[in-house]
Amino acid sequence: MNKIANKKELILKSALNIFSKKGYYATTMPELAKELDMSPGNIYRYFDSKEELAYETLLYSSKTISDEIDKINAMPLHSKEKIWHIVNIFLNFAKHSPEHINFFIKVTVASKEIFKGKKSFSDSKVVKSLHAFYEESVLKRELRNQDFFGVFGLFMGYLSGIAYMYGQDLLEEDILRYTNTISQNIYEALKVREKEAI
Repeated sequence: MNKIANKKELILKSALNIFSKKGYYATTMPELAKELDMSPGNIYRYFDSKEELAYETLLYSSKTISDEIDKINAMPLHSKEKIWHIVNIFLNFAKHSPEHINFFIKVTVASKEIFKGKKSFSDSKVVKSLHAFYEESVLKRELRNQDFFGVFGLFMGYLSGIAYMYGQDLLEEDILRYTNTISQNIYEALKVREKEAI
């Protein structure tokens, strides 16, 4: 990785951290520059605007998560086991790297207007990786064929909800202990019913 790419990644990591804590609107470029020990003008050498920085942060975070999902997609497992692994990945991110999940909740969902004129969130790598998992599972007749965004909403509803509760210290148990229950519920909602399998 060259020096410019290293500096961009450092800025993206810091932006991910700050955006995930404060949200898009409450985060300022001077604040980000201070955390990086650089001037705001220096950040603008790498990103033209705060909007561009937020969008590039989305792509960076999405790729980080999707790289893990792609590893699961490559495994020769039944969709029920793949769902378990996908849920486990998200819950591990919520526990060990919560900035990725919090960015999704606080910026991607709450500030979607910053992505106008750019590829939408639905074009992000994490959505594409989940879509690839779902399409393969439908082709193998393990999951029902339905609108993908209903499926995506099911995953994200469960996962962002439990991540939020974890972040607010509302869970009675460690977040990873919910992997079995959540993955089973998602699978039960999506699996092919016996009548449909015929």
